[in-house]
Amino acid sequence: MVAALPPFVSHVERVTAADLRYSWHRGCPVAPAQLRRIRLRRVGFDGRAHPGELIVNAAVARDVVVVFRTLYDARFPIRRMVPIDAYRGSDDRSAAADNTSSFNCRKAVAAGAPSWSMHAYGEAIDVNDLENPYVEGGRVLPPRGKAFLDRGRVRPGMAVDGGVLVRAFAKVGWGWGGRWAGSPDYQHFSTNGR
Repeated sequence: MVAALPPFVSHVERVTAADLRYSWHRGCPVAPAQLRRIRLRRVGFDGRAHPGELIVNAAVARDVVVVFRTLYDARFPIRRMVPIDAYRGSDDRSAAADNTSSFNCRKAVAAGAPSWSMHAYGEAIDVNDLENPYVEGGRVLPPRGKAFLDRGRVRPGMAVDGGVLVRAFAKVGWGWGGRWAGSPDYQHFSTNGR
């Protein structure tokens, strides 16, 4: 028998530059006034309810709440969910900790001319980085994500075509990096699919 979970809850609040000490700086494409902190309840890999926090663009806050309510109701597990400032703005450290996060004012990792990542707008979310690694050429990020490269062997927390995670984001119109040809980014969901 599966234990009952407390009801899903979420709260959206404003943030300031002081709240974004490592993830925001002058010159970013959005100001702190355009961002929101969402405090919500998530299900962990232990099947229990845990607190979570995401920093997102104010324009997408409602959609993000809808997505994570859907995931909570489906008991989709999320290992960790804290703003990237807990890792001093380091994507590598956040990914290695299997942290689900959103806003980080940084350039895109993709090849080509430097451009802002959708994370710099607060319009992208990386979910369970370890279970859903980014594959670029021969590199797997985070490196321990190699254990999850076989996408046919579905395990808890994975983003898979037709799965609840991918469907939840698609329902609000977000694209999934797991469909990128050549360098899939299984953890990545964004408003414009990039």
